[in-house]
Amino acid sequence: MQVFIAQVINGLSLGSIYVLLATGFNLLLLVAMIIHFAYPQVVVFSMYIAWVVLRYTGNNIVLAVLAAIGSSVLLNVISAPLFQKIMKNREEVDINTTMVMSLGIGMIITDVLSHGFNKGLPIAFPPRLVGEAPILRVGLISLLGGQVASLAVGILAVSGIFLLLYKTRPGRAFRAIAEDPNGARLVGIPLLRTGLESYALSGVLGGLIAVLLAMLLGYSSPGLGEQVAHKVLAVSIIAGLGNLAGGLVVGLALGILEALVQGYISGSWSNAIAFVVMLLVMLFRPRGLFGIKL
Repeated sequence: MQVFIAQVINGLSLGSIYVLLATGFNLLLLVAMIIHFAYPQVVVFSMYIAWVVLRYTGNNIVLAVLAAIGSSVLLNVISAPLFQKIMKNREEVDINTTMVMSLGIGMIITDVLSHGFNKGLPIAFPPRLVGEAPILRVGLISLLGGQVASLAVGILAVSGIFLLLYKTRPGRAFRAIAEDPNGARLVGIPLLRTGLESYALSGVLGGLIAVLLAMLLGYSSPGLGEQVAHKVLAVSIIAGLGNLAGGLVVGLALGILEALVQGYISGSWSNAIAFVVMLLVMLFRPRGLFGIKL
């Protein structure tokens, strides 16, 4: 029973990361109308920036967090002009074009990480950030600082996103564009500016995710972005592309399922679980478990 509880805790912390990633990914899909496969690579790049800041400031965590968020926002906003024509002509959006463009951006970021940081070797974050000892230990159950932070920040961030979307004027603009871009344009909602705001908001989420991943994993590598991208795609397709509420449920469920597989089945089967579930959903529910929101 203790093993089960420990793995559920691990799964919840991992699932909260998936939820945040899927939220940022789906937000860009809904408002900017792009499939941004490079979003996880942006997150990993921000992890590297945080590592550099920690290294040269004597492990100043506050500066590292600000640097991670700032670099994520900057990369997201810089990429916006590449999609500017698509954002202006939303009735002619070519999903394949945005997908290929974002894949190219992801490859460039991965190549920069491979050649520009730590000679391409994996990086390790200091114990002060990761947590030197468990906060709570009961038998086989241990609660680490990274797990608590990912759960707490995940809950707060997702709650904040939903409050923004459903209780504020900018949120109403986001939802209006997601439901009817042409109608939103007719009532005076600036599609380009609102799209840029979605890039910035996704960038803030990306920076937070970078810090949480650093705390949870304790390391990063140039190939981590590609691994994370597979999970984000799986969560989004299983839930239904653009479905924020569905992504919340599926992200947590997938994290718990992967953790339980790691705890009870030997071998590296956890990475295959997401794709097995995704394949089954695509066969029997092509629009996802909760439906596509595009």
